[in-house]
Amino acid sequence: MLVNFLARLRGVAIIGGLLFWSMCACADYKLNMPVGVTDTSRDVYDLHMLTFWVCVWIGVVVFGVMFYSMYHHRKSKGAVAAQFHESTTVEIIWTIVPMLILIGMAIPATRTLIAMEDTSKPDLTIKVTGYQWKWGYEYLGEGVQFFSSLSTPREQITDDSVKKDEHYLLEVDNPLVVPINKKIRILTTAADVIHSWWVPDLGWKKDAIPGFVNDSWTLIKEPGIYRGQCAELCGKDHGFMPIVVEAKTQEDYDKWLASKKAKATQVAAADAVDREWTKDELMAKGKEVYGTICTACHQANGEGMPGTFPPLVAGKEFSAAETMLTPLREDGFLSDDNKIIMGSVENHAKIVLHGVPGSAMQAYAEQLSDAEIAAVITYERNSWGNNTGDVVQPSTIKAAR
Repeated sequence: MLVNFLARLRGVAIIGGLLFWSMCACADYKLNMPVGVTDTSRDVYDLHMLTFWVCVWIGVVVFGVMFYSMYHHRKSKGAVAAQFHESTTVEIIWTIVPMLILIGMAIPATRTLIAMEDTSKPDLTIKVTGYQWKWGYEYLGEGVQFFSSLSTPREQITDDSVKKDEHYLLEVDNPLVVPINKKIRILTTAADVIHSWWVPDLGWKKDAIPGFVNDSWTLIKEPGIYRGQCAELCGKDHGFMPIVVEAKTQEDYDKWLASKKAKATQVAAADAVDREWTKDELMAKGKEVYGTICTACHQANGEGMPGTFPPLVAGKEFSAAETMLTPLREDGFLSDDNKIIMGSVENHAKIVLHGVPGSAMQAYAEQLSDAEIAAVITYERNSWGNNTGDVVQPSTIKAAR
């Protein structure tokens, strides 16, 4: 018996050691919510801890009374159960005490919720629009707007042998930049499906719903970079919608805003639809746009993901029963033998501009400029062996709108 006991004890020690080692190995292992960097986040954290300790206190009292009663009033000691069924005093006590506890918790909770909803008198208003799978930011009244997309290299996502960066899947090409010590009103909506804009350090998250505008606010007191993600299951690549908020001093923010405005002017001049673009210019710009927008679904080689996203390579076999291109059969993008064909430029532009209803192919008319759409169509029609020779000008896309 002693040998069996020691063997079991050794097994328990080994399992306990492994569990302790695995917990120590998790550098980011956290049990509690973050304190955050705003007054709102700290109020939420304090409210959370208040509720937690109230629950702990209730648990200690209730279970303490239960264990004390079971031990000191057990049958072996000759205890006889007291009869106080339907005691008015007891019922009053267990009604009033929980009510007082709930009121005591409700007062600070109500105060915090009211403060979180007060978006009046903002110093800056930013419109946040969720797209599959990126965020659009517009600084109202400033003439600045841009998209923020995942910038983690695709190799890190698709190849397990590639080392992951410190901020894997939490990196973007264009962060949301805001000034510190300014009340910032954030209007949240979506262009396709429901998303949710969530940065834990700010202390709240807000759903982005097509056709609706939700508002919230924040005020960050210290410069820094704060990261979050879409907190709504918005479809394939849901985990590839990171959020990066960069808080700067007012001086640095003013410099950033001025450079952003200057860059927007330069881009508008470079993307002029009235000039004639060369094929090389369109291919170079199209490759950039495709790598940012289209690669996630259609892959870098244009062969798509069988059963989910269609290939763009002419002659590639693909099941019409599985592909989202089935509604486009009449447009000539899927031949009778279930092989992809490029179809006409007009239909290609129609798909990119307006998307495909009932499929994952979204509309890019509001997301991309005429030059960007013309470039990416030119790139797709002249890559991966397609070689149609078609050169689509921005003016063509402008007319197609």
